[in-house]
Amino acid sequence: MTAPDPPNPEAEALRQRISRLSAAVLRISSSLDMATVLQEVVDSARALTGARRGAITTIDGSGQLQDFVTSGFTREEYRELSGWPDGQRLFEHLRDLPAPLRLRDFDAHVRSLGFSSGLMLTKAFQGIPMRHRGVHVGNFFLAGKEGAPEFTAGDEEVLVLFASQAAAAIGNARTHRAEQRARADLEALVETSPVGVVVFDARTGRAVSLNREARRLIEGLGSPGASPEDLLKVLVCRRGDGREVSLAEFPLAGQFSSAEAVRAEEMVFSLPDGRSIETLVNATPIRADGAVVSVVVTVQDLAQLRELERLRIEFLGMVSHELRAPLSSIKGSATTALRASRVVDPAEARQFFRIIDEQADRMDGLICDLLDVGRIEAGTLSVDPEPSDVAVLVDQARNTFLSGGGRHDVSIDLPPDLPRVMADHQRVVQVLNNLFANAARQAPESSPIVVEAAHEGVHVAGSVCDEGLGVAPELLPQLFRKHSGLVAGDRKPGTGRTGLGLAICKGLVEAHGGRIRAESEGIGQGARFTFTIPVAEETGGAETEVIEDRARATRTGREATRILVVDDDPQALRHVRDVLAAEGYEPIGTGEPGEVPELLRAKRPALVLLDLMLPGTDGIALMESLPELAALPVIFISAYGRDDTVARALESGAADYIVKPFSPTELAARVRAALRVRAEPELFVVGDLTIDYGRRRVSVAGRDVPLTAMEFELLRLLSANAGYPVTYETVLRQVWAGRDSGDAGAVRAFVKNLRRKLGDEAEDPAWIFTERGVGYRMPRPDRL
Repeated sequence: MTAPDPPNPEAEALRQRISRLSAAVLRISSSLDMATVLQEVVDSARALTGARRGAITTIDGSGQLQDFVTSGFTREEYRELSGWPDGQRLFEHLRDLPAPLRLRDFDAHVRSLGFSSGLMLTKAFQGIPMRHRGVHVGNFFLAGKEGAPEFTAGDEEVLVLFASQAAAAIGNARTHRAEQRARADLEALVETSPVGVVVFDARTGRAVSLNREARRLIEGLGSPGASPEDLLKVLVCRRGDGREVSLAEFPLAGQFSSAEAVRAEEMVFSLPDGRSIETLVNATPIRADGAVVSVVVTVQDLAQLRELERLRIEFLGMVSHELRAPLSSIKGSATTALRASRVVDPAEARQFFRIIDEQADRMDGLICDLLDVGRIEAGTLSVDPEPSDVAVLVDQARNTFLSGGGRHDVSIDLPPDLPRVMADHQRVVQVLNNLFANAARQAPESSPIVVEAAHEGVHVAGSVCDEGLGVAPELLPQLFRKHSGLVAGDRKPGTGRTGLGLAICKGLVEAHGGRIRAESEGIGQGARFTFTIPVAEETGGAETEVIEDRARATRTGREATRILVVDDDPQALRHVRDVLAAEGYEPIGTGEPGEVPELLRAKRPALVLLDLMLPGTDGIALMESLPELAALPVIFISAYGRDDTVARALESGAADYIVKPFSPTELAARVRAALRVRAEPELFVVGDLTIDYGRRRVSVAGRDVPLTAMEFELLRLLSANAGYPVTYETVLRQVWAGRDSGDAGAVRAFVKNLRRKLGDEAEDPAWIFTERGVGYRMPRPDRL
């Protein structure tokens, strides 16, 4: 019997190494999540070689750092590494490794390259580049070997094999992440589409997916709580060729099995109780192995399109009527004068010429109105605002109205202390005249038109009131639309006020950075039209001067106010940045929502302009997911101008909402107004506590309290949100940004020390109150 071969230590070591390598490859291949893959790679590389510490970096196509993950570092070691002044230069050097780099004394190597000394984390070092299909995707680095002074050639050989598998895992994770982003983008696009989208399972006929518009159509047609399947059982479809199909008699499952493609066919869906909806339908069968597996149906509600078409025809009819009336007067006067059988008396001739002149002016005014509406819709209407007295503007508008034939008394009620406003003199007078003319058409001549104004924060609100026919509540939202179907001079109670005048008022007011609204308690109760114009200066002028100085900062060499612009449309992004730069701001632009948190921390903008629709998300969801945006004024910019969309944005905490297209003047005015609202007052006073923002001084009962920069920043953050709780997360982001990362415990310790300096007791606080589990709150000030 032959004795067994003695054990071979080298073979056993090789077997174990191969086993560990195989296990490591399985671990890094078991997930497609990028963060998980990177952590597994660096942890496995350490385990394969006995390294004390490890780090992995990935780069994009241009060589820029994408991900940085570490393993084995204590908090102090990580802080030393991240705070090393030559870290960026060293990364750029190690990033381009053509081959593995193995060193016995890493610190000496770093000094030999001309980098500063002092990074004493390790001696032994091993760097391995990772390539996937010939593309460099990153590197991993190991430092310090347990029980040995340096890494061995065997370690390097195993790591080279492992790096190829790690690069493949990273490539797969990148592909998965790109697919997930593309899927999220597509889902967001479908969900927010104004066209209903329904996906049916061809085998069962069940609706497996509905977007928001499809759900709206179903809820509007069906009874509350009814499912799509319940509705389909009683639905009757009348196709464009007149055929009617009862879905109860012909189940969808049977029809989908041999589904045909439908392209832009008008169909009417009706219920037995008479309710119906007219739609434009497209249907596309999805086939697999020759069989239909699902059907994608898009349904567009034609009610709005029909209404728009009706309003367009009505609008054209109104314009034709308005042009034809003065043209008829001109033609009649000219014909009478030219064809008179006798010599026309000079007085009579002058009367004909006066009619021609007046009607020509009327036509010119209407044409100017049409041109203004065109500029408003194209976003090219501009205004030239300058500091103006409200009383002067109102007086000129009244004189223009009365000299133009107005027969109503115009009563002016203005407070004596109104601040001046930033207004284009001619355009605001035009707004007032349009409102006067609108009121005169509705009210009897015996009732006055009343003009009022009030100072409201950073705006002056002007109102024009009449005692006329009033407006039905359901018509109020339509008053400022060009195609509103509200014909000029229509005196039918509650139906009409104007054709173009109010649409022009809205465009002119918004170009100034203001808003306009209509109010009426109903038919026969009169109406009130209120619009706002930004204040030019406030009493003392200090706050306004601060904002205007910041806006002019780039022209004077001082630090400009930073504004973050988030828009995935490159042309829109460039347009907004150009406008802001021309106004003296420092715009920071991005089209990637994922970059917003880092930009907020690094750049600390004073205001954010946020597009409503973004890749993979929307602006409202982004705002709700980032608490740091709550401390900043956010202005939404979007092509969606529906009232419910604007309302959702403002309810989420936005400072303003601008509908595309918009003029540079309107954008600049709205930015100035939003910044002015958030401008810090000179003093914050609550009880004995006084915060002097300008001098960065804090005092209690007249005694100065010395604070560090971070302590003052924390107090400023709490006082700026007085009356509302500030979360631990917000404090960490706003106060600790750019510094060592902290946690809720660090915030508590910091607040405890700040309270001690202020003489505030945690058990019975006067100024800094604890909101358990949330954060901290300061009371509203006695005065600002």
